Amino acid sequence: MSQDPAHRPSIHDVKPIAVPKIGHWIGGTFLTLMGVVFLQVLITNKNMQWTVVAEYLFNGAILRGLGMTLVLTVLAMVLGLAIGIVLAIMRLSGSQVFRAASWGWIWFFRGVPPLVQMIFWYNLALLLPEISIGIPFDGPKLFSWPTNDLITPFSAAIMGLAFTESAYAAEMIRAGIQAVSTGQTEASATLGMTRGQSLRRIVLPQALRIVIPPIGNDTISMLKFTSLVSVLALPDLLYSAQMVYARTYQTVPLLVVATIWYLVLTTILTVLEHSVEHRLKSDFRGTKPHKTRKAAGLLPRRLFAAQNEGAK
Repeated sequence: MSQDPAHRPSIHDVKPIAVPKIGHWIGGTFLTLMGVVFLQVLITNKNMQWTVVAEYLFNGAILRGLGMTLVLTVLAMVLGLAIGIVLAIMRLSGSQVFRAASWGWIWFFRGVPPLVQMIFWYNLALLLPEISIGIPFDGPKLFSWPTNDLITPFSAAIMGLAFTESAYAAEMIRAGIQAVSTGQTEASATLGMTRGQSLRRIVLPQALRIVIPPIGNDTISMLKFTSLVSVLALPDLLYSAQMVYARTYQTVPLLVVATIWYLVLTTILTVLEHSVEHRLKSDFRGTKPHKTRKAAGLLPRRLFAAQNEGAK
């Protein structure tokens, strides 16, 4: 016998009953147990020597190495992005020579590991004892310098990191530019803009919204890649920790110190990346961002204004 429709319960009054998920309970219990065991090992293991960790966490040598790590990260990203923008524009050029040169650069530096590049650049004097500027093919030399005076551990590290980043950044920026509708460039052309003005004022600001998230991930990766420079005896964070435990034989505590600082820096970069990404999405949708005013202030207001104008 069917129920009277007038006495049927409303669908809004019916509360759905969740189906118990045994797999979630088992997996959650296992992961919680593993986390507790891991924390117990960290806290109770005397070999961790937390007093030594606290002693060297703000040690002068460690902080100087931390500063070197930040300098390497910033310089490598700035140079890599600058070269990457040029390479991306060359890849989209109508000139076959530009496209071939850009493709060759990206193919080479994306295929050779940064550590191999650093060692190669540091030993460049074995291949070219002297770097000169002048007329090629045995012509007169205008300026010349000994290679060992130019290629220091610092410059070799910057070249290896920046050239690797430029190859990856070029592909990301190229994809961002191609994601912008061709109607944008056609509309700018009808307004009398040149191709360069259209690229600078219309296309690139919109492409940045697409490119910034992967560039943020690249920045975090670059921060960790800087630890490779320890093979060049460049006093970054890891090498500074190695120099300390080479004297004190306290290997694990000093590695824990370096780990803590790497985690702090990557956490800060991750928060900044998410804040900027949220700000860009909010500006695109026309909504007010929440809790991102401080992070948004790190970027020029003209950038966001240009993006809004391009989106319209």
